[in-house]
Amino acid sequence: MTLNYRHLYYFWLVTKEGGFTRAAERLDMAVQTISAQVRELEKSFGHQLLKPAGRGVVLTEAGQAAFARAEEIFQIGQRMVDDVRAAATAPVQRLAVGLVDGISKLAAHALLAPVLAEPQLRLICHEGEQDQLLAELALHHLDLVLAGQAAPANPNLRLSSERLLSSPVQWYGPAHLVGRREVAGFPRCLGDLPVLLPTAHSPLRLRLAQWFDAHGLVPQVVGEFEDSALLALFAARGLGVFPVSAAGAADLAATPGLKWLGDAPEVFEEVHAIRTRRGLHHPLVKQVIAAARG
Repeated sequence: MTLNYRHLYYFWLVTKEGGFTRAAERLDMAVQTISAQVRELEKSFGHQLLKPAGRGVVLTEAGQAAFARAEEIFQIGQRMVDDVRAAATAPVQRLAVGLVDGISKLAAHALLAPVLAEPQLRLICHEGEQDQLLAELALHHLDLVLAGQAAPANPNLRLSSERLLSSPVQWYGPAHLVGRREVAGFPRCLGDLPVLLPTAHSPLRLRLAQWFDAHGLVPQVVGEFEDSALLALFAARGLGVFPVSAAGAADLAATPGLKWLGDAPEVFEEVHAIRTRRGLHHPLVKQVIAAARG
């Protein structure tokens, strides 16, 4: 059956008003007209929805089920009206960004910071594997993907990449651990401290491994994290020391309890912007990239 929403509305209003007469007065319609419309609804359902009760009507069991759904439908309808009105008066600026697993979320926040103050911004962030996010980008479900490496060559996807960030790495940790660096010095102290690192599939992890080898260090890895913000939170709670790009370190002020441990200027974290041709013209994407270039 095809539901007639006008008939459903009359039934809903009769129920809300407690009878046909009051509903007719509210709608400025004849009682007979409304009654006929409700009967048509009952015919389409094949069940009686209302039954007489004194001077009014009450719901049958079938009517109760129908009324419950009608309530949902017309509440959603009212919200739709409000949403459309809001959208018409204050257009939303939507930016959908994919964050590849392993990328520093602190660095990503720093790159997106130039658009966060835009009025009526609706920022949507998705995390996932690079192949999955690039497929979403190709389907225009995303406007931009931030990744730790450039997009692989694939003529079918028609994607373009640009390196937005190449930031040297710094090390931070809780005060009681950072104080111990004075004994061994940096970076030698990393051989004696509990260390938190990005997970193995992060491009930064490979660069750090090469850096450890160059300094003859064997770190005591006590935790691995995909999310750099979560990593910083565990470090602030005393779990260990950790690396972060200088660009991302600016956000560590929001995580009290952390102190600078040392710099690793030979190690860089990279963030690449990947977009489609349509993304080339997205005003917020253009703003993010222009700010990074500057």
